[in-house]
Amino acid sequence: MLKTFSKGGIHPPENKLTANKQIEMLALPKTVVVPVAQHIGAPAKIIVKRGDMVKAGQIIAESGGFISANIHSPVSGKVTKFDKIIDTSGYKKDTVIIEVEGDEWVDTIDKSDTLIKEISLSPEEIVKRVNDSGVVGLGGATFPSYVKLMVPKGKKADVLILNGVECEPYLTSDHRLMLEKGEEMLVGVKIIMKAINVNKAIIGIENNKKDAIEHLTTLCQGYDGITVVPLKVKYPQGGEKQLIKATINREIPSGALPIEVGAVVQNVGTAFAVYEAVQKNKPLFERVITITGKSLKNPSNFLVRVGTATSNLIEAAGGLPEDTGKIISGGPMMGKALLNDQSPVTKGTSGILIMPEVESQRRKMLPCIRCAKCVSVCPMGLEPFLLMTYSVKKEYEREEKERVMDCIECGSCSYVCPSDRPLLDYIRLGKSEIGKIIRSRKA
Repeated sequence: MLKTFSKGGIHPPENKLTANKQIEMLALPKTVVVPVAQHIGAPAKIIVKRGDMVKAGQIIAESGGFISANIHSPVSGKVTKFDKIIDTSGYKKDTVIIEVEGDEWVDTIDKSDTLIKEISLSPEEIVKRVNDSGVVGLGGATFPSYVKLMVPKGKKADVLILNGVECEPYLTSDHRLMLEKGEEMLVGVKIIMKAINVNKAIIGIENNKKDAIEHLTTLCQGYDGITVVPLKVKYPQGGEKQLIKATINREIPSGALPIEVGAVVQNVGTAFAVYEAVQKNKPLFERVITITGKSLKNPSNFLVRVGTATSNLIEAAGGLPEDTGKIISGGPMMGKALLNDQSPVTKGTSGILIMPEVESQRRKMLPCIRCAKCVSVCPMGLEPFLLMTYSVKKEYEREEKERVMDCIECGSCSYVCPSDRPLLDYIRLGKSEIGKIIRSRKA
């Protein structure tokens, strides 16, 4: 019997069109547009000037606070200007624009493919290296990774859980990374285990990735304390709380973090980035991205430099199909539609989905018929129809009491609604307003 979480969940069509497509290196663009806020928290502070020559891996913006991350140049070239650009989040961000001249990396990066298993750094040195390298969570949240490696005083972690679920339809970047960079990823897992002082790690992988499960299970024989746990295919199993419930059967209290139940959760892509940072001294300035869609000529998985325009990915995948309705950053469930194809990819860009017009049109909203389908699929045990009503009526105090801030924004409620009500849109609006109220209350 495969493990899974207990509350709610759905099974949308998987559409893993690129599962068998090996990772390719995307050609360098002529120009990169690098946002200085590619993470949760304060934007980084630009430290280069117009006209400066930079190398790939050179820091161009320093962390702006405790919850922040360094930004490094993804290319070598000349800093030509600074501007505000709409990135894949849909918001205007301060950016550094660099004209590419060759591909020279800083001398401290080890560019060899040699696997380095021995971990020589202390836990404190690991945390510092991860911080210096600008590593953030690559599962989508982009939380600065070094913070997760610093277990708070009075708390104790006893297990590290690696998220290899990739339950979002269409996306396969983590799947390919597990197959092609499994050894490096496992060394990254050991590095994280050392940093947080645990002897046990679990890699949760959904059962639709049997090749990755078999491959990593075999590799794990050479790494003490790491095991692979196959999971039932169910969305949104990649959510932290759902993954913890599925793998170790512990429930996180409302408003609490995984450390409250002794767990630390990291994405498999983050583990690989940690390996590169600690063992190769390589900052996070490139990542694997899935470019996919039913009408796309050549859906693929590419290793892409941060700051590359989305249009470069689309061109490499055969060009924009004529029936395109939306370009989405991420997957169809939790992704965001882009304003145009010029948005630069960031550390948090796991995929670009080209959705046909026929599938991307929003249907007319009908009255709620009180069928409770949204309630039955909510993985957090919430009542989405009620939360939407409170958002519409701006009854934010009542909405907060109904635990709207526990919503993980998975979109399961909107997906199953027979009346095509934009439940998640209104819930996000309510969360935004309540977040402002909470911050003012604390102030």
